[in-house]
Amino acid sequence: MEDQELLPYLFRTEYRKIIAVLCQLFGIAHIETAEDIVSDTFLSATELWSQQGIPPNPVAWLYTVAKRKTLNQIKRNALFAKKIGPEIQKSSQDMTEMDIDLSDQRIHDSQLAMIFTVCNPAIPEESQVALALNLLCGFGAQEIADAFLTNKDVIYKRLQRAKDKLKADHIAITAPSAEAVHSRLDTVLTTLYLLFSEGYYSTSQDTTLRKDLCLEAMRLTYLLTSHPPTAVPAVHALLSLMCFHASRFEARADQQGGMILYEDQDTNLWDQELIERGTYYLNQGASGGILTKYHLEAGIAYWHTHKEDSKEKWEQILHLYDQLVLLEASPIAALNRIFALAKVMGNAAAIEAAALLPLKDNHFYYALLGHLYTPLDRTQAMVHFRKALSLAVTAADKEAIRKKML
Repeated sequence: MEDQELLPYLFRTEYRKIIAVLCQLFGIAHIETAEDIVSDTFLSATELWSQQGIPPNPVAWLYTVAKRKTLNQIKRNALFAKKIGPEIQKSSQDMTEMDIDLSDQRIHDSQLAMIFTVCNPAIPEESQVALALNLLCGFGAQEIADAFLTNKDVIYKRLQRAKDKLKADHIAITAPSAEAVHSRLDTVLTTLYLLFSEGYYSTSQDTTLRKDLCLEAMRLTYLLTSHPPTAVPAVHALLSLMCFHASRFEARADQQGGMILYEDQDTNLWDQELIERGTYYLNQGASGGILTKYHLEAGIAYWHTHKEDSKEKWEQILHLYDQLVLLEASPIAALNRIFALAKVMGNAAAIEAAALLPLKDNHFYYALLGHLYTPLDRTQAMVHFRKALSLAVTAADKEAIRKKML
């Protein structure tokens, strides 16, 4: 990794870990203090590393500095020390020696507690997701705004209201109870699904794939599978879905970062180990008798890891999309179903079905119509491709459309 890429990468991976530990240490009322300490830690890294070079162990450096800044904050503000609990109301000498635990296990436990704390029914679900993306996933307000298709000011207000509500209700950051798992898990999974989706197809940055976000989503989902109360079928199904999608990372983008569509991918680049892991988690999620969208999407992704272009494959995919559209009325799922329908019933039938979708301002819709019309009516296909090109935002999407127009 290039030196200039290291600090942004560490901010993405380590910021949220330190935040989770400090928030659990300080309590929900002092989220901003935790954020200030961690932000100041990274500011110090930016300034000192540019002058002195990157230290031999950058992560250990960040943790050491974060610990020192935490202890300094406590020593400077006796009132703050009093408010955050008797466990850290110590003499100056004791505080100098006090260990701020940033071990892997403490980070694991703190993040698990934190995600169920912010996904609290006391605040609206959309605010739960936004706050979890902000504190646990390191998303900035603009990235969250892009994920919600809204503006940054709306997200700022949403985050602040959520924090204020959690403070007012004196919500404790503790390991999730059975009741909390039952009532909040759907929102937790939505958060992780959004995180992976933003990485898999980035709307906030002009790039095809952000593997760091995807891998972080997979890590947090795996965290849930490693904790017995949260290791439920839907969690395994979501991790399965992520593994299947991640298995095709190397085949999705060319050397210039451009998007390679599914039909054009080099299947030799698919990661068979991740496919096997995905199959394992899909089987783990098969118990319980409850069918979620994650089960159906994982099933669809499973069939997409089959290299052969067989009739059975596309019939299975179409059947799963039929169930998914009934379970959750998603226009995007309905659009993806059209591609499978074309494989099974032919392009003409798919075009007829596509005309019923409410996606007339979506560039994927017109790109798909262009694809479907290409063998039937080249002139009409170009009309749709040009419309798709006018609506596309990212350079990667525009380049993929132009390739189809050749």
